[in-house]
Amino acid sequence: MLTTTEPAPLEIDEELLERFGGRGPRYTSYPTADRFHDRFTHEDYDRALMRRADRRDEPLGLYVHVPFCRTICWYCACNKIGTKHQEQSSPYLEALLKELWLLRHRIGTGHRVSHLHFGGGTPTFMPDAELGRLIAAFRETFDFAPDDDGEYSIEIDPRTVDAARLRVLRGLGMNRVSLGVQDFDPEVQKAVNRIQPRELTVALIEAARDSGFRSVNVDLIYGLPRQTPDRFRRTVEQTIAAGPDRIALYHYAHLPTLFKPQRRIAEADLPSSADKGRMFEEAVRLFEAAGYRYLGLDHFAKADDELAIAQREGRLHRNFQGYTSHDPGDLIALGVSAIASVGDVYAQNDKLLQGYYEALAADRLPVVRGIRLNREDFIRRDAIQSLMCRFELDWGWLARRRGVDGPRHFARELASLAPLVDAGAVRIDATGVAVLPRGRLLVRAVAMAFDEYLGSGSRPAGGYSRIA
Repeated sequence: MLTTTEPAPLEIDEELLERFGGRGPRYTSYPTADRFHDRFTHEDYDRALMRRADRRDEPLGLYVHVPFCRTICWYCACNKIGTKHQEQSSPYLEALLKELWLLRHRIGTGHRVSHLHFGGGTPTFMPDAELGRLIAAFRETFDFAPDDDGEYSIEIDPRTVDAARLRVLRGLGMNRVSLGVQDFDPEVQKAVNRIQPRELTVALIEAARDSGFRSVNVDLIYGLPRQTPDRFRRTVEQTIAAGPDRIALYHYAHLPTLFKPQRRIAEADLPSSADKGRMFEEAVRLFEAAGYRYLGLDHFAKADDELAIAQREGRLHRNFQGYTSHDPGDLIALGVSAIASVGDVYAQNDKLLQGYYEALAADRLPVVRGIRLNREDFIRRDAIQSLMCRFELDWGWLARRRGVDGPRHFARELASLAPLVDAGAVRIDATGVAVLPRGRLLVRAVAMAFDEYLGSGSRPAGGYSRIA
């Protein structure tokens, strides 16, 4: 059943989205990060890494979290530290190198790396020389796939990077770049404390191409203060005109009790639910009309982009950084708050800089929480990832991977999908589960049926972001 053809065009059914939209996890992992617990310790992670030592040829990726930002965008829910003191990056680099040294002593050297991602915060807060030192240390420890095969990406704030610096980043081995935009409208930018002229962003997209980056991604957010359907439509049109290879369209979640910077946003300036729905639906239509393919969740890519091709060929994957054309395998993550996935564990570093530094000074990895997966977790992770990446779950594929009879194993879950089946959003038959074109914007709702933890009552669905 796993498809190797062009997916049918996306369909938007407003009544269906209103009925089944709600809130739910983004499934960058399963179990999701809110299921991690502090009974999992750095010693559990140590053991997982030492088991990894004998699996040098299995897929491996790296993630580095750089938390510093020169200015704080008020909408941001990422783990970040606002500072104008450039000197803070130097001790952080030394900490990352120490963490790498500790990792190296547990797994050894020579592991094949196919993807590396710098996230934040603002990774380009670190000077080029420091980034160069860190990447050189990675290359001494790991065996990196060639440039034309590996996926090496960095998130940048266009206000902190120019064409010359892009060339340096490309020279350091980065071949993909992601630009934060959110909205081009000056009034919206002012309302979220992120002034970023459109001309600056467009010039940087062109410079990235001239520098030889293989892919350029742009992040947009709908639901921000002072946005209107007309204003946001102009942002979408301007984004399409700039021609990035990939676009991420995120929904703004206003949670000022959890994220202090959001308290500076006037709630009266936030668009209504109806207006947010119109923004999202029109953006999807415009992207599709412009030739961008809907990958799932809130991601779009041009038809000839690696991710769109991978989806057509049934080899699209998903991890903490989003969609990837490489088998994510294990993920080793460095930096404050970073989450690793190694073997049968997820492990998260301390979210606070002080705790992160103190652990490394004591010669221990700074892991403070995580979870060990059991057999059932792996079965459900496969099911959810297949739905999120391919809009289908093939019973034969699942039986070969996990030795389970899908219809029998998931009888209760399939019964719970009956309303979506009756609505024409999902098809269930002897070969598996298929999310149909009119149900693809609801793929998270379909995946939620297979999430065993949601039935535990430990966290209400209202604590997650909106599905659509």
